[in-house]
Amino acid sequence: MSRTKVSEVREEAQRLDVRVRRLLDRIGVPLLRISLGVVFVWFGLLKVFQESPVADLVAKTIYWFDPDVAVPALGVFEVFVGACLVAGRLMRLALPLLVLQMAGTFLVLVLLPDVAFRDGNPLLLTVEGEFVIKNLVLLSAALVIGARLAPIGEGGTGSA
Repeated sequence: MSRTKVSEVREEAQRLDVRVRRLLDRIGVPLLRISLGVVFVWFGLLKVFQESPVADLVAKTIYWFDPDVAVPALGVFEVFVGACLVAGRLMRLALPLLVLQMAGTFLVLVLLPDVAFRDGNPLLLTVEGEFVIKNLVLLSAALVIGARLAPIGEGGTGSA
């Protein structure tokens, strides 16, 4: 291939790259926010309607609360956070609440290591341990969304 042809292909690839990155910049964070919101609404509703596969894990982790009250209440909390994320409203309230809830999930690793780790080995996760560790991704997603909020006083109403 001639140098001219290689140069033309490279320029076309660069133009395409710019268009794709602009599109991703425009839709990436809103899709992340909505996806995270759907997860929170869905998981929360499962708790509210007492259909959550992690209800027992929640109950064992926060054993000092009545699970018949705590699990559905946590579900309502999650639905609220998720609805805020889906709607893109009250983000400055919803994101700290999300971080608080996510921090709570990591209690499993501390309070129930026999449930989270196989044979006491912190490198060997159980299904429950994997469920908890994946929350690092949800937490990171919330941080990305928060970083993209408009500053207060510059249209920063808490929307994303």
